[in-house]
Amino acid sequence: MQLGLIGLGKMGGSMAERLRLGGHQVVGFDFNADAVARLTASGNVGVSSLEDLAQNLKGRRAIWIMVPQGDPVDQTIAKLEPLLNPGDILIDGGNSNYKDSMRRSKEVTAKGLQFVDVGTSGGVWGLKEGYSMMIGGDKEPVEYLRPIFETLAPAADKGWGHVGPGGAGHFVKMIHNGIEYGMMQAYAEGFTILVKKQEMALNLPQIAEIWRYGSVVRSWLLDLIADALGRNPTLAGLEAFVEDSGEGRWTVMEAIDLNVSAPVITESLMRRIRSREVNNFTDRMLAILRSEFGGHAVKKE
Repeated sequence: MQLGLIGLGKMGGSMAERLRLGGHQVVGFDFNADAVARLTASGNVGVSSLEDLAQNLKGRRAIWIMVPQGDPVDQTIAKLEPLLNPGDILIDGGNSNYKDSMRRSKEVTAKGLQFVDVGTSGGVWGLKEGYSMMIGGDKEPVEYLRPIFETLAPAADKGWGHVGPGGAGHFVKMIHNGIEYGMMQAYAEGFTILVKKQEMALNLPQIAEIWRYGSVVRSWLLDLIADALGRNPTLAGLEAFVEDSGEGRWTVMEAIDLNVSAPVITESLMRRIRSREVNNFTDRMLAILRSEFGGHAVKKE
């Protein structure tokens, strides 16, 4: 089966390679000429424009979009629509807001095309391990794309599924990432408590390896922790600066809208935001207040 792919970054490139190994042909476009060249060298087809991409796809065309969420997705869809035929399928596999995906689904369908939103998890490990895919859209295009999903998934019958109508795939992925924030924060706090118990001289790589087997806290995240600590037990050379890609924020806002208490996910998001602040104003305000009412010492720069 052929698949058009727009966006050949780390994840897009890995997906293209997994599809090639699974017997599918990818026709790919990226503004990075080197990425296009690598795709061609791997045995797929790299093209230099969206027009070339559409022309190189035969029969009913399916095009997977892997670009940053927001306006880039809308611009890409707008440029593709005149190049496509009724029944062709547009797939958004990026980290779009589910509300945008609901809107795009209605707009694209009204023009005679099909829209499928795929919340995709797996990152750079997807080539080896497979991708987890949460899929929204009408049943017919999802079934048509089944060979693609079965190839990208960890197994044909595992790690992917049609979860609901347009927007549902990205909604489920948003909640997935919110949960991920909380899990990562809990691991980080736990290992920090271990390292602070200096008199016990605990071996963090060893503990991570112990927990990986038989423990109720074992997970793929813990596997990654064990691997990272094995290479750098003290995390030397790393700055305590943690970005967020947006899904955690959207999850917190959704929880508020639905009157759902989600303190762990919310606090994990706040901790990421806090990590980016040097000489935090909030903490300086706390310090001066303690000095004002209690005469406590204040450290100066």
